[in-house]
Amino acid sequence: MVVVAIATILLAVAVPSYMTYMRQSRRTEARTAVLDLAGREERFFSTNGATYTSTAAPLGYAALPTPVGSGYYSLSVCVAAAAGTTPPCDPNANAPGGPSFYITATPVPGQSQAADGECTSFSVDSQGQQFATGSQSSAFCWAN
Repeated sequence: MVVVAIATILLAVAVPSYMTYMRQSRRTEARTAVLDLAGREERFFSTNGATYTSTAAPLGYAALPTPVGSGYYSLSVCVAAAAGTTPPCDPNANAPGGPSFYITATPVPGQSQAADGECTSFSVDSQGQQFATGSQSSAFCWAN
């Protein structure tokens, strides 16, 4: 009986710690994917007439939005229709003077990461500004 009680206590401590660790590692996958796609956009911009694209193929993807990493997040990108305008999906209205993009990684519905309330989604814009939604600040989410 004592052994069962000790095992129960250990599990009560270990399982939440493990889940926290797993959420953090999946967040890292999302942040890495967002920054990778931003780099691909910049590469496309420099080689294709100073415009960005929301088309998947030139960016090396089969389709957008697309699941990334272990399939816990989905990437999407939107591009401003005209230079100097804000992309329609940019809630921060951070349009620069030229072409711009806004990339977001959101949890895939039905996956366990969708229950992560601390850092729900990760975004980056064409100015390199990083954003996150959830109960924690963007600085916390991009650092952890």
